[in-house]
Amino acid sequence: MGKIREFIKSILPEEFKYQYVLLRKFKKKRRLEKKYAGNNVKCLICGHSYRIFEPFKNVTNEKCTNCISMKRHRLLYHYLINNTELFSSKDSRNILHFAPEKAFYDILSKMEHLNYYPGDLEPENYKFYRKTNIYKVNITNLHFEDNFFDVILCNHVLEHIMEDEVAMAELYRVMKIGGWGIFQVPIDFHRDKTYEDPTKTTPDERYQAFGQLDHVRWYGIDYPERLKKAGFEVHDIRYTDQFTAEEKFKHGFPEKESIYLCYKR
Repeated sequence: MGKIREFIKSILPEEFKYQYVLLRKFKKKRRLEKKYAGNNVKCLICGHSYRIFEPFKNVTNEKCTNCISMKRHRLLYHYLINNTELFSSKDSRNILHFAPEKAFYDILSKMEHLNYYPGDLEPENYKFYRKTNIYKVNITNLHFEDNFFDVILCNHVLEHIMEDEVAMAELYRVMKIGGWGIFQVPIDFHRDKTYEDPTKTTPDERYQAFGQLDHVRWYGIDYPERLKKAGFEVHDIRYTDQFTAEEKFKHGFPEKESIYLCYKR
């Protein structure tokens, strides 16, 4: 039966397969909307309310059923909407967005005054509807010219990159003087020094050492210093400290996370 199903899939037109995937996602979403119906939590990105956000990877109150945002996305959105002009300004800007999260992609790709460059090493893996092309980019060898981008968003990417110092140098190179970026990574706030071990190469070894199969380090509280070595002016903003436990639950925010705001002066 499996071989027959695969054969049928191989001969179907791409548009038909795409519509079929959308239908399945729609039906699943309908079921989840009923399961999590309520008003205890509200997603700041899409505005939908639920009894609780979906769990994801054993983390409770994590995933928005509607826009698929996670805790770190909603926190970042709160910061961007309240502390920057990214979504409110009508100025033309060049924006580089690594590993584009669907929730942010849906907003930024519709802002016609922006020159939006979403990019990933494997753009073919993005299955959601794409109004704007997702470029194939290697963060350690960017094909963009120097001083090109006004804004760079690079969130939960660097922990996957073996040569993160090369990646940081590339981010600095392509950012305009006066530009800014936000470069989030998972932080172990109990570590003074970032832990990395290049001998950990298998998925199991990396999971045991770094907490995820495809991570290559645990960043410690020295993370801003690593960014400074690349040339950035770094602001370590302990953003979650301003929210109560009730607010963190209602908006689905992380318990503890900093915003790493970087400037090129």
